[in-house]
Amino acid sequence: MQRLTLASLTILASAGVLASCATTGQPQQRSPKALAELASYLDGRTPGKPVSCLPTYRRNDLVVIDENTILFRDGANRVWRNDLKGPCNSLGRPSTALLTRQFSSSLCSGEIAQVIDTTGGFTVGSCALGDFVPYTGPGRRR
Repeated sequence: MQRLTLASLTILASAGVLASCATTGQPQQRSPKALAELASYLDGRTPGKPVSCLPTYRRNDLVVIDENTILFRDGANRVWRNDLKGPCNSLGRPSTALLTRQFSSSLCSGEIAQVIDTTGGFTVGSCALGDFVPYTGPGRRR
């Protein structure tokens, strides 16, 4: 029997996390509630060029649309949309929170985010962040 080293276990664990982030290639269906909430933030705004990283000072006001999309509000005239790479299971359910580890002064595409059950403190899902797309303009009144 071959013994596994700590490095081997780390690689296996990383592969498992990445496999859980894989997409099936099928478009994700949004609930009517998620569609309405996404429209309430983006209607009237113009999408800009996607960026790979969002500075930490712009990521404080997180809005969960569903397990596939999150938004970061940036003042009155800008919203950053992030379509996650694979669904972030259980995100948006009661008593859950999105946890990211800060390795730099930015939050970047490809970083792994975990969904934490806030009552028990354990991980219930994970996913990788996508690119950040700015939507600018006054939007419609919320």
